[in-house]
Amino acid sequence: MDLQALASRQQAYFDAGHTRPAAFRRAQLQKLTDALRAHEPALVRALAEDLGKSPSESYLSEVGMIYAEAREMQRHLGKWARPQRVPTPLANFPGKGRIYPEPYGRCLILAPWNYPALLSLQPLVGALAAGNCAVLKPSEYAPHTARVLEDILTQAFAPEYVAVVQGGPEVSQALCQHPFDLIFYTGGGQVGRKVMAAAAQHLTPVILELGGKSPCIVDQTADLALAARRIVWGKFLNAGQTCVAPDYLLVHQDVCQPLLERMRETIAAFYGPEPLQNPDYPKIISPRHFERLTGLLAGCRVLAGGKTDPDACKIAPTLLGDVDMDSPIMQEEIFGPLLPVLPYAGLDEAFAQVRSGPKPLAAYCFTRDRHTQQRFLHTLSFGGGCINDTVMHLASPALPFGGVGESGMGAYHGQASFEAFTHRKGVLKKGLWPDIPLRYPPYTKRKQDMIRKVMK
Repeated sequence: MDLQALASRQQAYFDAGHTRPAAFRRAQLQKLTDALRAHEPALVRALAEDLGKSPSESYLSEVGMIYAEAREMQRHLGKWARPQRVPTPLANFPGKGRIYPEPYGRCLILAPWNYPALLSLQPLVGALAAGNCAVLKPSEYAPHTARVLEDILTQAFAPEYVAVVQGGPEVSQALCQHPFDLIFYTGGGQVGRKVMAAAAQHLTPVILELGGKSPCIVDQTADLALAARRIVWGKFLNAGQTCVAPDYLLVHQDVCQPLLERMRETIAAFYGPEPLQNPDYPKIISPRHFERLTGLLAGCRVLAGGKTDPDACKIAPTLLGDVDMDSPIMQEEIFGPLLPVLPYAGLDEAFAQVRSGPKPLAAYCFTRDRHTQQRFLHTLSFGGGCINDTVMHLASPALPFGGVGESGMGAYHGQASFEAFTHRKGVLKKGLWPDIPLRYPPYTKRKQDMIRKVMK
């Protein structure tokens, strides 16, 4: 594909003003929804081929959330796109201040492989709702899904409005060299740094949705049966290949063994006695990632699971002990179905362990104690999270989703998505009369005194 020609066509389409009217944006979101619905069976099959996801998991964690995001945008974009009047200080009398939300222009969306449909189309919904043109680069590691995404978007849109560009890392690098008006990247921090460096050549703003080691803290007051269900579900969803999955478990020493027992029971109840034989249990995306994960098992004591199947690229849900903060498995984001369990004696110790590393994308705390909940919220810095649950904060369009520090910058979902792809242009409209001479030279002592009073 001629990227320069595509860029010129999209720029011309945007400059012609086609994407500006709210009615047009709503219509395009409906087109996307209709095309997704028409290709939904093919998309579900593709997700099964790429990641081994069951139809239920595919709808719960990908397809259904795309529909919900599109509905949210259609419902509210008229209000969000309207100019907003703001207070005007006395120094600007007579005048009126307004904020005009306007689209950036041409946006590049670089999508990952772990939720290849959701993390391609959910940002795209925000870009279209805000009135932008877009280029989507799906992940080459999920090729079946990438092809269906191209079918969906080719059916719904002309390439001068929305285009899909396929290929490997070299294509992503080439795209980042072009002067887009905004780049939205989801993936790992190492590539995120490269994207940001490339964007800096054109001073292109970036939104980086990265990852990190997301902790889950369980204190001695927690409902252990509930915690076991929600931690096991959140951790082993998509075989642990979720950027906000609990990466390690910090459990008060008094409840560590009872919680482990309940988690073993929950794993068996969710996935059966032989999870590797369960057709609904997802696989690891590639042999390279499989080998990386099995390498992380070395030196850890298996508390549950631990079985692997290299032919099927599957690793059973696994709980690990004999782990400390210096263990190899604690030096990188796991991104797989391995969950280290670390006992702690006091909450200060648990918080100190979390704060010893980079700020995580997510954090979770299971406790009945309100004081502990407040300490968790105000002591730790993280992108977002839950109290007495895991992962589900992503399902609320009213909650912005994004990282902090090394876990990312910028946020999206719901109104935050609209704002992520929108420039807020501040404009002051002044009356022609009266033209108060106070601001003009020469500046006398009397003028200075009056300026101080006006600007108080």
